[in-house]
Amino acid sequence: MALIEVNAIATGEGQEAAALLERTRETVDPELRRTVESLPGGMRRVAMYHFGWVDADGTPAEGSPGKAIRPALVLAAAQALQGPGGGSVGGPAGGPVDQAVRAAVAVELAHNFTLLHDDVIDEDVRRRGRATAWTVFGTPDAIITGDAMMALAQRLLADDPHPAAAAASSRLSACLIELCAGQQADCAFERRSDVALDECLTMATAKTGALLGCACALGALYAGAGPDEVDAMDAFGREAGLAFQLIDDLIGIWGDPAHTGKPAGADLIARKKSLPVVAALTSGTRAGEELAALYAGPMTGDDVRRAADAVERAGGRDWAQAHAADRMGRAVQQLSRAVPDLGAAGGLLALAEFVTRRTR
Repeated sequence: MALIEVNAIATGEGQEAAALLERTRETVDPELRRTVESLPGGMRRVAMYHFGWVDADGTPAEGSPGKAIRPALVLAAAQALQGPGGGSVGGPAGGPVDQAVRAAVAVELAHNFTLLHDDVIDEDVRRRGRATAWTVFGTPDAIITGDAMMALAQRLLADDPHPAAAAASSRLSACLIELCAGQQADCAFERRSDVALDECLTMATAKTGALLGCACALGALYAGAGPDEVDAMDAFGREAGLAFQLIDDLIGIWGDPAHTGKPAGADLIARKKSLPVVAALTSGTRAGEELAALYAGPMTGDDVRRAADAVERAGGRDWAQAHAADRMGRAVQQLSRAVPDLGAAGGLLALAEFVTRRTR
């Protein structure tokens, strides 16, 4: 299907995605909170702070628990493949979408396990507009709470009587191993000066695409889809996830701190080998050489501005934007294998469009 046809189907996708994410939060949050509140006291407090439900002293808060993109993908995939009469996100109980709520919560818990650990590894001090958990409660408590979240995710699936739960648990476990391998590669890249663009793309697919693919695959499993459809949905999520990471990397350089909750050029300050940066470093241009020199030592505020300019002049920004669009085209091709009538996959298309057109 041509990209223009996809855009026609996804007209108003921004509003549709926002509404879908809001409905997902309303559907998923009660089970998510019940699950998190089952943790022992110390870990429960760290987790609830991380999700924005309480302040550091335990008093109720109005913080944001996140966008809910991954649980929304689980439910939207179940809806797209459920067939007639299966309900919708936030609709009447009983259909595949309602039955997939535990799987959606498991994916959200797995995602937040990675966030708690990522903040420690990257030494990030802000997330969702507030101090990160490790800066408030200490590194050990943040890491241990992240580990507990991963265990909670697996327990949810282990206790789920749905016939797809065992396959979902196995798939989530494999995804988490792949995700950890991607994170390890990402850390290793920071110590290397010879990172190739292809291996950076492989790392990003593992670190980000794998979980989005898993989310879509779990939704398909809970809808009773066959192996080919499940694999196609996984491939859709992976391609969309790589597009998501490309946009996230652009935001990490040029995002507005008022929206991101992080300093301007946060990824440059940390000298991360993000995709636009690696594209620039391997461009063979004078600007790429300038960027390499800047990355060889600590960066001041002026250095960060010069590095962002060098990435742009070396073509890293344009490459990332173009590659994100290409990956979204591939994602839609994979989606059409599982859902030939893309009109039935409006929620998934809206979410994919949202994550590749966001600015924060």
